[in-house]
Amino acid sequence: MAEQMTVKPATTDAAVLGYRRSPAHHLTEIMAEAGGEQVRLREVPFLTQITIRATSPEAVAAVGNALGVTMPSAVGEVAQGEFGDLGSDSSGSSGSSVSVVWLSPDEWLAVLGDEAETGVAITAVVESLNVALGQRRGQVVDVSSNRTTLELSGPKARAVLDKTIELDLHPREFPVGRAVSTQMESVAVILWRSADDTWLLMPRASFAEHVVGWLADGMREFS
Repeated sequence: MAEQMTVKPATTDAAVLGYRRSPAHHLTEIMAEAGGEQVRLREVPFLTQITIRATSPEAVAAVGNALGVTMPSAVGEVAQGEFGDLGSDSSGSSGSSVSVVWLSPDEWLAVLGDEAETGVAITAVVESLNVALGQRRGQVVDVSSNRTTLELSGPKARAVLDKTIELDLHPREFPVGRAVSTQMESVAVILWRSADDTWLLMPRASFAEHVVGWLADGMREFS
């Protein structure tokens, strides 16, 4: 496999990024009031999210090489790595941790930190992946504005999810490092177990208020 390419960091106007408002920014107080020692809810805003479609092993390998990740070996698995050998920009950033979720046979989701914090612009990630794909059949799409990310954590987090998600969330069936597309009641979400007592839910941005309200209601008995 070829060495990972070096990608120059793209310049992003910090003043422009400062005007962003996340889908659940107005729900911060509701999330804080619903939480307690047993379960907590917060938004993790502005994550870089890139959908990748690829149909050949060569294309998948090329994408993984560009991301600095050994791609997941099965649908539902999450792989971790470090994106980019970007040197140092004016903020001292040199790259970003990256997670790749295998969602379906030919679809992956690459997730990186907020470009305002990492110094790695979304355009740089997309450019790197398109260069890696070259003439191979595939597609790279920035979907960062499509979803937001909600983090549900604490010893009772799973109990809250059990009220509304019809999956077996026991660790033997849903271990740390597993992520799937599923339904939270009638809302499509990506559900990702990132730690023993920490779950990430990624709904469409337009459903953020509904999902926060649903989770907050389910948390009440534990607050």
